[in-house]
Amino acid sequence: MSGGRADGTAGAPAPAPLWCAAAWLGDRGVVEGVRVVPAGDGTVASLEAGVPAEAGDTVLPGVVFPAAANAHSHAFHRVLRGRTHNGAPGSFWTWRESMYAAARQLTPELYEELATAVFAEMVVTGWSSVAEFHYVHHRPDGSPYGAGPAAAGSGTAESADGTDGPHAMELALARAAVRAGIRLTLLDTCYLGAGFGAPPGPDQRRFTDPSAGDWLRRFASLRKTVADRFPVSAVTVGAAVHSVRAVPPGALAEIARALPPEVPVHIHLSEQPAENEACLAATGLTPTGLLASTGLLTSRLSAAHATHLTAADIDLLGGAGATVVMCPTTEADLADGIGPAGDLQRAGARIALGTDQHAVIDPWIEMRALEHGERLATGGRPQFTPAQLLTAGTAGGLRAQGRPPAGLEPGAVCDVMAVDPRSVRTVGSDPEQLMYSATAQDVTDVVIGGVPAAHRGRHLGLGDPAELLVAVLGKMDGAGSGASRSDSHTNLGAAAP
Repeated sequence: MSGGRADGTAGAPAPAPLWCAAAWLGDRGVVEGVRVVPAGDGTVASLEAGVPAEAGDTVLPGVVFPAAANAHSHAFHRVLRGRTHNGAPGSFWTWRESMYAAARQLTPELYEELATAVFAEMVVTGWSSVAEFHYVHHRPDGSPYGAGPAAAGSGTAESADGTDGPHAMELALARAAVRAGIRLTLLDTCYLGAGFGAPPGPDQRRFTDPSAGDWLRRFASLRKTVADRFPVSAVTVGAAVHSVRAVPPGALAEIARALPPEVPVHIHLSEQPAENEACLAATGLTPTGLLASTGLLTSRLSAAHATHLTAADIDLLGGAGATVVMCPTTEADLADGIGPAGDLQRAGARIALGTDQHAVIDPWIEMRALEHGERLATGGRPQFTPAQLLTAGTAGGLRAQGRPPAGLEPGAVCDVMAVDPRSVRTVGSDPEQLMYSATAQDVTDVVIGGVPAAHRGRHLGLGDPAELLVAVLGKMDGAGSGASRSDSHTNLGAAAP
């Protein structure tokens, strides 16, 4: 693995010390001359401030911050970037048809290649971990991998390369993360129907399981399989419920009772007013109220979007100490609206950030967009302090993933990113206010587990992620050339010449 100690190598030698020209040290702010000594397990063994570099140190120029933690991702949505904007009237619901068209093309082999490229793009832009909200479980006709004619033809339950056995799509994502060196929390998603009382449609068959009990059994099997094959520092399995419209109330309660208490749980919540209206009509409750009534609304819950909430919803989420994962660039791209991030934080909820559909993969832009949304909604500035924005982009995402803290303090996981404070974008900025000026283009270095993983936009193990994306998106364009297309896509890939 190119991402250092995320491979969990037992007894590995300690990485070389890191010397940071300047580094964010929490309450101390930005401090110059910080020397960090990693331990063999990729955590911080010790650090000193105000000291010079020593021979053999890995030198990180600029300002070093904790690496970003992506709390909400759908890797395959990356193929839609720049392909849904032809000016025709549309909405989230018409965009969703384009997403279904992309999902139809995925095979385990193709998804592994695509996810490797997307995860590599995340690493070079400053993310060291990701919560992948995964629901493309089965073959397009809904039959499970590892069963049926394809498996029978091979004579085994799993093909030699692991692409046709049980959990084929999930293991493809795990292998992609390991190759890219990003820490993966694979959120296996329960998806049972198309809406309140509606069976899944043809494009949703590969997402769905017959019942909550079937999903719980598959989830338990996946957890064991991943634990047997991957170190916990590299890949873990969490749970997700797609939405209240896709999982009936009784199934929500069954899942809340059955999931082990240590498992993080995620859900898309109140992203669209239509979902709220349908939930009220079917249950008499808002989606948040329904989660509370079924036992799912606890401190381990992470709610993605939470855009259209009532005051009572905000109080429920805050009172539970839940995490709300804002995805500002996606919410803007899909015209979802501006969620009440400030009110949620004041009520007691934790805020995290995600890239969702990957219209942008840039932690600094997500941080800034969170603040800009609050300013637009309230008419005041500022709303979040620089420290609060950084916490949302780093510690908030790790909490949502169920992972330990990262950054520059003894015992923390040594995942960091260095930012150039003298680029055309950042020059003149107060180093403690780079959240308001930096972009991913200013990330010069990324270190994962104490080991360099990326330098100036190149992945140290995989090269330029753009080249990886050109190759795989070209394959998706070719695979989709004879298929019917929806919305504005002339191709499903976004490969540039």
